[in-house]
Amino acid sequence: MGGNAEYIAGYGYLTLQQAVHLAQNSEGGVDQRLAQFLDNKVGEVWARLHAQPNTYIFPQDEFALFNYYKARFGDSEIVRNATKRFWDNHRGTHLLACSFIFVMPSSQASNMIPVNDGVNGALFDKLGSFPGESWRIWSTSEYKHEQASDKSLGMPSNQSSRLIGLDREREKGRQRPSVGNGILPVITFFLILITLPCSALASFTSQQPDLLALSPALSNRAPNESSSLLECFQVAAPVLSPAKPSCQQTLMVHTFGWSYGIPFVGDYIPPNCDFNRVTFNFTVTSAGRQFDRLALMFLNDTEIFRTSTAEPTQKGIIWTYVKDMSNFLALFKEPQKIIFDLGNLVDDTYTGSWNTTLTATFFTAEDSINPADVIIPVSARKSADNSPSGFVVPDSKAVNTITLPQNVKKAVFSISACGQAAEEFWWSNVLSSDTQAFNGTTLYGYSPFRELQLLIDGTLAGVAWPFPVIFTGGIVPGFWRPVVGIDAFDLREDEIDISAFLPILCDGKEHTFEIRVAGISDDGNGNGNLTETVGSNWVVTGKVFVWLDSSGRITSGTVPTISSPAPSLELQSSTQKSGNGTVKSLDYAVKVARSLSISSTIITSTGSHVVTWQQDLTYSNEGQFSNGGNDQTNKQTTSGLDVSDTYSKAFKYPLFVYSTYQVLSGGNFTIVGDMSRGKDVRKIGSLAFPSELKTFDFTHSPTQYRSPFKGTASNDWQNGTASYLSVPAQKRSYGSGTTEQYYSLSGIADDVASTQDGTPDPVGTGGVDLYRRHVLAANDSVILDEQSFGGQSMKKSLRVANRGDKPAFANVGIKAMLGRGPF
Repeated sequence: MGGNAEYIAGYGYLTLQQAVHLAQNSEGGVDQRLAQFLDNKVGEVWARLHAQPNTYIFPQDEFALFNYYKARFGDSEIVRNATKRFWDNHRGTHLLACSFIFVMPSSQASNMIPVNDGVNGALFDKLGSFPGESWRIWSTSEYKHEQASDKSLGMPSNQSSRLIGLDREREKGRQRPSVGNGILPVITFFLILITLPCSALASFTSQQPDLLALSPALSNRAPNESSSLLECFQVAAPVLSPAKPSCQQTLMVHTFGWSYGIPFVGDYIPPNCDFNRVTFNFTVTSAGRQFDRLALMFLNDTEIFRTSTAEPTQKGIIWTYVKDMSNFLALFKEPQKIIFDLGNLVDDTYTGSWNTTLTATFFTAEDSINPADVIIPVSARKSADNSPSGFVVPDSKAVNTITLPQNVKKAVFSISACGQAAEEFWWSNVLSSDTQAFNGTTLYGYSPFRELQLLIDGTLAGVAWPFPVIFTGGIVPGFWRPVVGIDAFDLREDEIDISAFLPILCDGKEHTFEIRVAGISDDGNGNGNLTETVGSNWVVTGKVFVWLDSSGRITSGTVPTISSPAPSLELQSSTQKSGNGTVKSLDYAVKVARSLSISSTIITSTGSHVVTWQQDLTYSNEGQFSNGGNDQTNKQTTSGLDVSDTYSKAFKYPLFVYSTYQVLSGGNFTIVGDMSRGKDVRKIGSLAFPSELKTFDFTHSPTQYRSPFKGTASNDWQNGTASYLSVPAQKRSYGSGTTEQYYSLSGIADDVASTQDGTPDPVGTGGVDLYRRHVLAANDSVILDEQSFGGQSMKKSLRVANRGDKPAFANVGIKAMLGRGPF
């Protein structure tokens, strides 16, 4: 970083070493603007250190910065090694200083630097009392001796000494010779001070071993020279990026430790370059033990990215996810407040923090997209308080009142939603009438069916039937390392074309937009209806993407014609009892079908035309609990067809999960599971999010053949077997697993009209191969990884990594992992 000065509001232009010095000498806490600047800088250094863990050498200002934030990194070997390299690199300079005989009053030792996180406190706070004090000296030979005695920190200090001459020999019962009283020590001291840079003075505050030897509760060891980070990944198609990025911006470098209710808050300023595309590179490292966590990113009140974390290993994991963000161009063209919420906790059991780096790349592609002109959030709108804006349903209603521009020619609503807590495994829930079927446990209810509903002014405008995302701690964690579940790193949004409502919405008045999450309430006799509530909870937000007509126009037309009959429900359940009258098994089945059609005529500058939104959806779930409720089998299929005048999406989400748990003596328990799941989507055209034809990286393909295609077909399939053992008394858990995944992306030439006509299998598997990948992983290792572009033969990569890292996971109860069980 050197001495380059940067502007900090309220401070002007400061170098890094000046900013660190100010923070160290701030009374009553550090100003938020200064703290944010330093927080960003320490993240940048942390990222560079991780990129070169065995060779990176701190400049002096970065060394001072790192020591100012030392509590964040815990007992990190990578930091200790880097510290040692720093001192090795600067040994000559500091030996010269020490050979000059550096002296200071021993009575001032405890007052020199407060023993805390290094946030406040000056280097010396009683300079005026130096004369007349008893002084200690430390010669070069003593420096070398102390350096050799403490190799663990890689610096010349231990628990009873200070680099700059401070010792506590009285505590050891030994004395060293002293220098006489008077003005000479003061002169000597200041002569040394003026020969040293400010950054070196700042670094002195960090050379206290009692500050560096942190509690195990904060330990988050990074890998040392004998280990490597386990690379976790989500199988997905390569995203178009420039060959040589020339316009990039680091949006966030931040460590999420104890971060519940404490999101990262930063500022985004548009780059000084032309661009019509934006991609994100999100890289995360972690080590220790930790749960999977959900994360949401907002620009002001608008959610733009939802992801989750992999569960770390003791030696550490890393993952990078690249995502196209070009549909949010309207937001990236203006300054924004960044709020990234990744709630986490760290204690003596769950030690993993999340070290994150988020980089945006801006570039211009010849094949442009058609992004929205305006994006209006439907969210909790808490950015003014530096808080995330997700609604938590049903604890609160997800509703906003907004006014649209009057010259809108197209409008699309997107829903971002996922279940948490009692709703994380919503697809494995039972009918509400069966939640008490087994003694000793209460199952989660409202059925295994969920529907996301959009209501405009109280009228149903469209629905979404969610894909069952399974996070990396779900069912059996061994399934998801190092290959995570489908969409776990990129939770996708569902889209609803609301253009048919424009004649109403463009009247210049306020209109309500509400998102609901519905389940099923039943009477135990096969009768039921959709609910307006579910268990706790779902995190939801929405957005209205708006494309504008020419200025001064007012969109008009007819009132929409709506056909939205109540969905068809078929509910069944039965129990079998053992000889003593207790229930030994529960069988249940849920089937749902829904059709919806909305149309109107809208009048814009190009004339009048009919716009429609049609949905045909089917759902089935057959489930069984057996072995007294210890074993569960789920077989679920969700399929549907969404169609507008320029867009169609056909999808199928098959899911099969079998799991069994057994409680052992001493509170130990085991879980064994099998799973098979898929996500098949066939899209023609686009709504708010660009087609994968626009975002796929064709540079690896043998032929540039984008033009003949009108849509894409993606097929994603996972299957696996895993086991888990929890030993609560030891606060440990162990697991193993094998997972296989097939992914393919094809280009298709069908148009929307052919999709509207319908086929026996609208998802289909036809088209021209664009990309294929096949991965086989077992016990934290990738055994087989092969991929192909454009129909070429698969290129295999056989690799079995022996990292010496036992597969261990966060110690979670049965209820949290499976959504059932006694605890």
